[in-house]
Amino acid sequence: MIDNLARRGRRSAYKLIMLQAAVTGLASTVFFVMQGVNSGLSALAGAVIAVIPNFVFATLAFSHMGASATAKVLKSFYWGEAVKLLLTIVLFSIAFIYLKAAFMPLFVCYVLGLIVHWTAPLYFKQS
Repeated sequence: MIDNLARRGRRSAYKLIMLQAAVTGLASTVFFVMQGVNSGLSALAGAVIAVIPNFVFATLAFSHMGASATAKVLKSFYWGEAVKLLLTIVLFSIAFIYLKAAFMPLFVCYVLGLIVHWTAPLYFKQS
């Protein structure tokens, strides 16, 4: 039963992340077509920076469930959020230092990914 709860939470989180990846991937394609390769790659970097840390968080945060494991649940959420924050910082650093990413496409796709992540639960059916 407890594993089933963790699996359901992970499945819902992964569904949200797939929607986030689809929307930011589409936006990256639009930047690629409209403004060229550098903007497209910068937008793709913004999409990756938005999606990968959320995926890592969902994997770590939903590793434990149930009332008997409340300490483990809390610890996994804290670790997930800490890793997510550090990974976001590292990915932004890589994008600006090594990829020489264009500022506007990168942040447009990153913010779009955040907006999708924040608003998508409003549209998912709760069961």
